[in-house]
Amino acid sequence: MTAPPTAPGSPDHIMEAMARAVAEGRAGRTADARRELLALWSSIGVTGDPLHRCAVAHHLADLYEDPAQALAWDVRALDAADAVTEQRAREHHADLHIAGFYPSLHLNLADDYRRLGAFEAAADHIDAATKSGPGLAQDSYGDLLRGAIREVAQAIARRDRAPRASAPGATA
Repeated sequence: MTAPPTAPGSPDHIMEAMARAVAEGRAGRTADARRELLALWSSIGVTGDPLHRCAVAHHLADLYEDPAQALAWDVRALDAADAVTEQRAREHHADLHIAGFYPSLHLNLADDYRRLGAFEAAADHIDAATKSGPGLAQDSYGDLLRGAIREVAQAIARRDRAPRASAPGATA
């Protein structure tokens, strides 16, 4: 069974539940957050609303310290983003543009591949993150992503596989 996209102007219960789970993860309740997001993923289904699939997979990836597990979810997030229409993004929020997802999605993939020692794949994704970066807002979130892109690019150049101190992820 797949959850249908929400009608414009209606509460988006999937995004609300996802936000609650993400907050749990940030509060250190990683296992609970992962369990809740996995339940959401199951309710959405692999052919469900791509915006929901992208968001849930993107946040699930952050809950795995193992880069191979994170990679699986980050690939799902990117695949889903490729299916999100601009109209669907705007239905969720009038100021949302799907192009704004790509710097973070490619950054995460670059970091996963780097940590796995697949430096060529990591370089491809950090290049994609850099190329999609000019669309980032000039705000604290944009600054955070631009800094992380630089940090991962430098780690790729050094062939450094160590986890980044600034990376989101599981700590519990």
